[in-house]
Amino acid sequence: MPDRAEPDRDETAEPAGSSPEQRSRRRARLAEVFGDVLPEQTSDDDSTHDGGTSDAWLRRQVPPHHG
Repeated sequence: MPDRAEPDRDETAEPAGSSPEQRSRRRARLAEVFGDVLPEQTSDDDSTHDGGTSDAWLRRQVPPHHG
């Protein structure tokens, strides 16, 4: 029977047994390299978003022969 492959490891997971200082430095380095992965608030969360602007924009972009 063939050896089972090692399951994918989460490379972003913090190493076990790391100190709070090491974790903090690691998070700071990741933020420096990659920036904020997710914004604190997205347009979907924004209550002022009317939802129709993208549809109106899309309709304005349709060429006349597709009208």
